[in-house]
Parts: sequence; structure tokens; C-alpha cells
Amino acid sequence: MGDQKDRMLRGELYRDNDPELVADRRRAQALVDRFNGTGAEETGERDTILRELLGKLGEGSWIMPRFQCDYGYLIEIGANSFLNYDAILLDCAPIKIGSDCSIGPRCQLLTALHPMEDHELRRARWESAAPITIGDNVWFGGGVIVCAGVTIGDDTVVGAGSVVTRDLPSKVFAAGNPARVIREL
Repeated sequence: MGDQKDRMLRGELYRDNDPELVADRRRAQALVDRFNGTGAEETGERDTILRELLGKLGEGSWIMPRFQCDYGYLIEIGANSFLNYDAILLDCAPIKIGSDCSIGPRCQLLTALHPMEDHELRRARWESAAPITIGDNVWFGGGVIVCAGVTIGDDTVVGAGSVVTRDLPSKVFAAGNPARVIREL
């Protein structure tokens, strides 16, 4: 494993133009292109492609096209979970989705981070990433955005269009921008 990939996996600043990372993204993009090009009746082919692309795909889980990700191998999805149309998972750090989750259309899970205070580092294209963890039996309404470093507890519901910038506990309904707990469930 090269230095930049190792730095990325450790959550440190890295350069994404490293040849190994570029090759990993091209491999993922080729698989994503194949997946997104399948027809509605090709569920077996979709499953085969996802099992090659992702780090883990639990039994009975499925994703609807269009689907986008950076690397694929950093994504783990538990059993019986569903990602609806147009999911974007920027997996520069691990993304773990529990079992029995329902992820609404056009949701985004974004692990990438860019330097805010150091303008020169950002200009030089340095970045880092922080993992996203989603518990079991979580439901996201359409268009939810989850930012880097966030953990969402089991049995939580996030309202459509919410932007989750901080951890959410188990068994709550949260909504808004930024998302906040509205009530316990």
C-alpha cells in the first residue's frame, strides 16, 4: 500500500491524485458504470457487481441505480437494507450502514474533508476524511446529507432534506439544517 492511501485510511491529510488512489477510483467507477447500466430485470447482475464493488453487502440488501461512490471497498452495508435512487457515498473513509436501514432517494454520505483554515493546503488539493456510521433500523427521508465523522444511532429517523453535521442518538426523530433532535421515538 502506498503512502497516500495509507494516510487516507488513517484519516490524515493526503493527496487524492496519487496513482494508486486514482487507479482504485477508476476501478470503482468502471463497476459503478456497469451497475448503473443494468436493466430493471437484471437484479442478479446488480447483486454480483455490488458484491465485487463494496466491502460488504448484507444478505437481502439492495441499491437502486443511479449509485455513485469513490472506492467502494470502504462501504459496508448490513442485512436487509435499501438505498434508493441516486445515492452518493463519498467513501474516502469507512461508511458503515447497519441492518434494516432505508435510505431515501438522493441521499448523500460524505466522508471527505478539506482544510478550512489553511488556504494553501486546500489550494494544493490536500484533503482528509472521517468515517460515517449508521446504526440498525435507521430511516432517512429523501435528500438527507450526512457529513464526515457523524454517527447515527439505532432506530433513528432523519427527516427529508436534513443536513446531519453532528452525531444523533438512538431512537430519535431529527430534522433540519443543521439536523437537530425533534423528539424521542
